[in-house]
Amino acid sequence: MEMDSPSQSRPPHVVIFPLPLQGHINSMIKLAELLALAGFKLTFLNSHHNHERLIKFTNIVAYFKRYPGFELKTITDGLPLDHPRSGNWFLETYEEAIIMKIKQSFREMLMNSNPPVDCVIADGFSGFAIDVANELGIPIIGFRTSSPRSFWVYYSITDIIKAGELPIRGSEDMDRLITTVPGMETYLRCRDLPSFCRKSDIEDSTVQLIVKQTRKSTQADALIFNTTDELDGPILSQIRTKCANIYPIGPLHAQLNTKLKAKHGESFDQFSNTLREEDKSCIPWLDKQPYRSVIYVSFGSITSTSRDQLVELWYGLLNSKTKFLFVVRPDSVIGKDGEGEDVVKELMEKSKDRGYIVDWAPQEVVLNHQAVGGFLTHSGWNSTLESIVAGVPMVCWPYFADQQVTSRVVSRVWKIGLDMKDVCDRKIVENMVNDVMVDRKEFVNSATDMAKVINQCVSIGGSSSNNLDRLIEDIRMKRLKTTKRL
Repeated sequence: MEMDSPSQSRPPHVVIFPLPLQGHINSMIKLAELLALAGFKLTFLNSHHNHERLIKFTNIVAYFKRYPGFELKTITDGLPLDHPRSGNWFLETYEEAIIMKIKQSFREMLMNSNPPVDCVIADGFSGFAIDVANELGIPIIGFRTSSPRSFWVYYSITDIIKAGELPIRGSEDMDRLITTVPGMETYLRCRDLPSFCRKSDIEDSTVQLIVKQTRKSTQADALIFNTTDELDGPILSQIRTKCANIYPIGPLHAQLNTKLKAKHGESFDQFSNTLREEDKSCIPWLDKQPYRSVIYVSFGSITSTSRDQLVELWYGLLNSKTKFLFVVRPDSVIGKDGEGEDVVKELMEKSKDRGYIVDWAPQEVVLNHQAVGGFLTHSGWNSTLESIVAGVPMVCWPYFADQQVTSRVVSRVWKIGLDMKDVCDRKIVENMVNDVMVDRKEFVNSATDMAKVINQCVSIGGSSSNNLDRLIEDIRMKRLKTTKRL
């Protein structure tokens, strides 16, 4: 006897499985809530470690009780609980033994699920999830949480190497154009390639891992990108030549805000999915500042700076005569024990009249505050999208991985900011901050115009809203096909 499809008997059951990193959890939990709003049963599968941090710093359990059938489950990240998980820990510890632990736990979870799982949405970097889902005959969608352009560069690295454009041969080579990434030939330079491409050994394990995982993700039944056709259309067309079924449904935070506002009105509350405690004292400080007079400075959840870099950034901000809100995570300053905290205290004391320094801020609220007129950012993809939606121009100081690509696109393609990569000099910081905040109004105009276009994408009838509807309907009607069925 043939079993009823989910649409006939019960809501579809979707498992969402991010990598255990803040930026990946951020966008994937927003997607989980969007699917819960559509009436799906959701299982959000997080690492034990990050689940505990969300419970500590957020109201995650109470918040998601509003969605019947929304379940929070945990899985090992392969490391002992007392591992510090600092810096770029995931790539540094990514090895076969750890992946086998995660893979086994993931398989057991899917096999023992009741009701059965109808679709898996797994982080696009989790190639093993594709193998498990195919083995069990469950449709799987890969969610690439970084930008489509960085994905496309990752995918093209094999071709870049074959063409002899990698490895990079010395510093004089850094501004040479890369000609073997289709659709990006006119603006992508050596220095704009992902940070790991700077390794002299192109057989390096990190390079090979990222290339392998990127190519593997096109074997999923479909790919989700946190972007819009209007932002990344030409590159999405290139990606479709490798994976025909893609869903550009971003910016997800704006998509979710639009849906929640439609359902609950202006007073809707929202889940803050942070793995750190937010210091909301910065909001009353912003309330006292003039319109668009403050530059917000934050380098995300992973970036580390040396004491000297922090001091250069701080002096650049101080000399710019612009007021600033500066996020300095306690674990972000590289130095001897306590040295990072000492320098932060010293800087706070010296800049009381001009700036405000916090450990962590409610970023989306900050970027949408009327006092904020610019964003000095590490160019993480979530941060970039939040800045675009808020209409805030950027000064980009990328740290690693996809951020080098994104900072170039912000400045050269979209023209909504400046790219400060590879330098940390107080005079350059001062000049770029002044360019964005004071001297060059074209950045403000471009950012404002882009915000209007992108916000329309998530409104009813917009491209991202339509793509989300298509995703929901395809899952509901079981249109996704797997390569293997049991």
